[in-house]
Amino acid sequence: MNPLENKVALVTGAGSGFGAGIAECFVEAGATVGLLDLNLAAAADVASRLGSRAIALEGDVTSESSMRGAVDLLEGDAGALDIVVNNAGIGLPPTAMEDVSEEDFQRLCDVNMRSIFVCSKIFVPTFKILQQGVILNIASTAGVSPRPNLTWYNASKGWVITATKSMAIELAPFNIRVNALNPVAGETPLLATFMGEDTPEQRAAFLQSIPLGRFSTPTDLGSAAVFLCSDSASLITGVALEIDGGRCI
Repeated sequence: MNPLENKVALVTGAGSGFGAGIAECFVEAGATVGLLDLNLAAAADVASRLGSRAIALEGDVTSESSMRGAVDLLEGDAGALDIVVNNAGIGLPPTAMEDVSEEDFQRLCDVNMRSIFVCSKIFVPTFKILQQGVILNIASTAGVSPRPNLTWYNASKGWVITATKSMAIELAPFNIRVNALNPVAGETPLLATFMGEDTPEQRAAFLQSIPLGRFSTPTDLGSAAVFLCSDSASLITGVALEIDGGRCI
């Protein structure tokens, strides 16, 4: 079965980590996928491994003009979009809340929150006209079960969860579904950022908080994303699904 057969999807931040895993699972599920990243070389490297239905795109998720240009290229090649995955995000190293610089705080807000606002301005009007569409936002367990010294990151992911639920309610009359995934820290380039440093001792301490005893993987996120973006989940909207090995229980 190919649950995303003939679908066209855009995945932001697809040059590595969860975004690359989601893109790979989407291609395996039959979709044509635009892999958008600020680092075009990284997106192209992932796309080269995924075949002809993977299209590398360069774009800045905080810029409406940049995103519109990338989307025009994707739709020119593959047709109208059916699915948008707002995956692009950044973290901050563990820092006392009052010691985070204004520049780092603003960048966190721009990438983790403003990007979803920008993408909504681009995609929602078309989805309303078509009376269909799926939006998937990548939040975090940090928005549900915050860790100390990550306050502003926690808050940004809590914002994503609330925005997801509000978007779902507002867009339901147009048959547009909006959901989120809440991954626990995973085997991605951001892991060392969240832990402060990536050492065997730090990993062991963090894993003690995960009942199933392992980090999330890009494939874990990709498999869940395929389901939520497929017709099998046609009655599911406004959900923030935890992919966390039981950490938030």
